[in-house]
Amino acid sequence: MRRAGASHEYRRARRMVEEEAAVATAAPSTAPRRDGIDLMVAWSIIGLFVIAGCAAIYAMETILLPITLAIVVGIVLGRTADALARYGLPPILGGLLLALVFVTGLSWLINVLLGPLTSLASEAPRLAEGVVARVMPFIERFEWLRLAVARSVGNDAIADTVMKNAGPMLAATAAGLTPALVQILIFLAALGLFLLGRLQLRKAVILAFASRERRLSAIRIMNGIEDALARYFSIASVIYLVLGTVTMIIAFAGGLAMPPVWGLFAFVSSFIPYLGVTVMTLSLLVGGLMTQEVLWLALAPAAAFFVVHLAMENLAIPAILGNELEVNPFLVFIAIVFWTWMWGAVGAMLALPLSLIVLAIVEEIREQPPERQLPG
Repeated sequence: MRRAGASHEYRRARRMVEEEAAVATAAPSTAPRRDGIDLMVAWSIIGLFVIAGCAAIYAMETILLPITLAIVVGIVLGRTADALARYGLPPILGGLLLALVFVTGLSWLINVLLGPLTSLASEAPRLAEGVVARVMPFIERFEWLRLAVARSVGNDAIADTVMKNAGPMLAATAAGLTPALVQILIFLAALGLFLLGRLQLRKAVILAFASRERRLSAIRIMNGIEDALARYFSIASVIYLVLGTVTMIIAFAGGLAMPPVWGLFAFVSSFIPYLGVTVMTLSLLVGGLMTQEVLWLALAPAAAFFVVHLAMENLAIPAILGNELEVNPFLVFIAIVFWTWMWGAVGAMLALPLSLIVLAIVEEIREQPPERQLPG
């Protein structure tokens, strides 16, 4: 009897195991399968959200642009303030002091560049006539250039064409001054408030997550963003400072007026990818044409700057900045095109910092370690 009972219990337990195995095997087949239409609907919804988000970013440029710039600058200044805290300076006071230095330097930079730009605007007609008078003999040597110029301006002189377009250009510039002033005020207010409440904001972001692992992940993301932005701006500043010094030497050797201003302009414009080097090269070209009588001497400063910038962009910057931050150049180019389309020149300047922020978030989400100990 005992043996029969044991055999019965064994068959019963085996039958239960087989039934559970059958249920476990059949469970995936009962889940609804997504067909092509479901996937199309899902991706269409995602696409609509992306389009709506891009439209909102574009429409709210006046507000989002200065706030985003203030956050990026505030992160860099805040990290520098944390480094100054080792010498006994409170982080909040250090951040405000650095913000004051930054705003003062920015005001000084605007004043330095404003004088030459104002003189250039007042002398624009005379400069245009001088440039045309010096370029036309060179154009006349080539039939295709002469025909192209004649076809583009018709029977009018080039200087007259420039003067006709000067009015609309000045009107467009004046129309953009008011939004620019509003954005500057928003930027200054956002920068000051961000530096004042940076530590409290960081603490609030960490405590917004319930689980311990998510809080650790938030800490790692914010630390990664601060490290990446601090490395980028420190390395880029040194590289572009060298470029500005070389440009000052080029301007001095080329006989251009105010070589330090040319070097400063090269340093600032280098933070705007592609657009900055284009404006700087054209400015050196115009300055050379107005200074030198011989054509090749007039072209020399622009050509020298372009070659130096090309060498630094393709040799020095990838060797130093690329190894430090490991950013895909193609993704950076796409980001520059996108943010330039969205926010213009300032958007192009913010393209790489925003890409570094996204990269830090993506890397942390991709890793997702199972368990880590609290730092310290």
